[in-house]
Amino acid sequence: MARRARLAGQGVAIGLVALLFILLAWSLLTDDGGSLAAQANRGDRPPAPDFALERLDENGELQLSSLRGKAVVVNFWASWCQPCKEEAPFLEGIWRDHGSRGLVVVGLDSKDFRADARRFADRFGLTFPLVYDGPGDLTSSYGVTGFPETFVIDREGRVVEAFAGAVDGDDVRERFEAAVEQALET
Repeated sequence: MARRARLAGQGVAIGLVALLFILLAWSLLTDDGGSLAAQANRGDRPPAPDFALERLDENGELQLSSLRGKAVVVNFWASWCQPCKEEAPFLEGIWRDHGSRGLVVVGLDSKDFRADARRFADRFGLTFPLVYDGPGDLTSSYGVTGFPETFVIDREGRVVEAFAGAVDGDDVRERFEAAVEQALET
């Protein structure tokens, strides 16, 4: 009798695990994207969530809405992130190449220590504005799931396109540069 009850319990447990797995798979397959990145990459152009964060590169705060009228690249990064190290020189180059046309690159350091972030910026010679979101409070507003993650925002404050992971490789960089051009043209 005890053996039968144990087998029945095991069968129920296996059935529940299978049901949870099926629900997870269904959720992943039918999700049309509620996050900011998914909306932008579908072509919806959602408004970028505003923020006001402490500057790392100088005193004061930077508020995203104060950049309205300029195209903006917001790059979520952390000093401990290896792909962030690989793309930092590319983003610096984008800033230098397009800044005179009205592009602002904003490096948003998150889930990191201030001192480590400043050392990172010095190591890579970053001259674009850097802000600090130590606890990562803003990551949920943007739907950030990992580092780096980059959002291209047009002059009206709408997200043109989002890039999860490093902006590297020729195909991704071409898409990124096309998104920057699109943002600059609005």
